Amino acid sequence: MIRSILVVCLGNRCRSPMAAALLRRSLPACQVISAGIAPAVGALVDPRAGRLLALEGIAMDEHRAQRLNAAMVDFADLILVMEAQQMEMVEQSFPAAHGRTFRLCESLDLDVPDPYGGTHGLFLLAFSLIRQGVDSWAGKIAGDASPAGFRETS
Repeated sequence: MIRSILVVCLGNRCRSPMAAALLRRSLPACQVISAGIAPAVGALVDPRAGRLLALEGIAMDEHRAQRLNAAMVDFADLILVMEAQQMEMVEQSFPAAHGRTFRLCESLDLDVPDPYGGTHGLFLLAFSLIRQGVDSWAGKIAGDASPAGFRETS
């Protein structure tokens, strides 16, 4: 059973905070945290990401970017990343993450593009993909699937 989720992106200012916030709302019984592979530690959520979440009734005033570490990996029953390359980086840096790390949009076979520094349209695209990924994972987790069954084989 999945009770703890770690959401990872590069800077922990856009994608992973948005996904973590939506997962917390969809799965209130789960503990959800987010982190970045190479964040500006202590940075606030990107204002555009914050505005998109505010439209959902979610405030991100307390969020501060934090760096991914071994304690976070150990905490998580499930680790969700935004890109296939990030999955490789996480599993190489933290071998304990192997088998528990998946892309947020695994079911769509898509990476979530990094909107940081991009246009409003790119933020909307990333948020739409994040919402789809969260909905997919929330359905699987609520259905009590095991992480081993999440990785799709070709």
